[in-house]
Amino acid sequence: MANVQRRTLIGAAAAVSVVGLPLPTLAQTGTSNNPIRIVVPYPPGGPLDVSARAIAEAVSDELGNVIVDNRPGAGGNRGVTYLAQQKPDGMTMCVGAVATHAVNPNLFKKLPYDPIKDFEPVTLIAHVPNVLVVTPAFRDKYNIRSVADLVAYCRKNPDKLNYASGGNGSAGHMAGELLKSQARIKVVHVPYQGAAAAKLSVLSGQTDFMFDNLASATANIRDGKFVPLAVTTSTRAKALPDVPTMIESGVAGFDISTWYGLFVPAKTPAKTVNRLNRVITAALKSDKMKERLAKLGGESAPCSPAEFSKLIKLELAKYARIVKVSGARVD
Repeated sequence: MANVQRRTLIGAAAAVSVVGLPLPTLAQTGTSNNPIRIVVPYPPGGPLDVSARAIAEAVSDELGNVIVDNRPGAGGNRGVTYLAQQKPDGMTMCVGAVATHAVNPNLFKKLPYDPIKDFEPVTLIAHVPNVLVVTPAFRDKYNIRSVADLVAYCRKNPDKLNYASGGNGSAGHMAGELLKSQARIKVVHVPYQGAAAAKLSVLSGQTDFMFDNLASATANIRDGKFVPLAVTTSTRAKALPDVPTMIESGVAGFDISTWYGLFVPAKTPAKTVNRLNRVITAALKSDKMKERLAKLGGESAPCSPAEFSKLIKLELAKYARIVKVSGARVD
């Protein structure tokens, strides 16, 4: 009887030890039946999607089966809202971006998520500069070969020039409004249904200039169809080392990029967040990942959860000012 009781107690203790394993050990190991998911709130094929797939592949040795789950819609809001509703166990992450965590919270009167309270930042993935572009025909017609030339012309000819964007609240719109505010100029905003249509309008001469994503603009710059006047980040882009920044061009306080990073739901244990950060930042620091991100126009920017959290708060405040100046609203 004693031996039976002893075997029962040992079995029970073993069961408790398995069930009682720390959450980060049981979670964060993707299997074929229960993979870790990286939600991408945009359609397949874009820079965020390609980056997520590269990360999923790079971390598989440590995290197991990691898959990408595209959930586009509502300017990215649908996907990040989905993440906020998931269990805080480290098994679901989401690629959030400047749009979902800085612009949209200021652009929409009501959102189904709070960019600070509903998420735990894991790490920034990359910054992708935007670039102010014109066509050679526009440059030659107006003799505008720099941002200083553009600003000088606009001050002498208020509202004569216009700029295209992919829509109200888009990155291109926010950059244009920041230029108007910081350079004290008046130009007309022409919103389109998407960046592709906006780009076509500039190339065809229907509009005068635009702030394009560097990854998107690279081919047209290389082919001589676009002339880059300046990049929007505070430091020059590695892909365009000879192109000055907007700040170098005389527009003080101009620092905008399309940044994106990984989040998990709020209340995910710190141990889980830190393990994910360790594994993913190690992958982002690799030469292979840096090269893959560079092909997308991005620069790898891994950081700690605390550093990422600080960036988000600063960006929220920045875009609150820009959205207020622009007067843009979506709802």
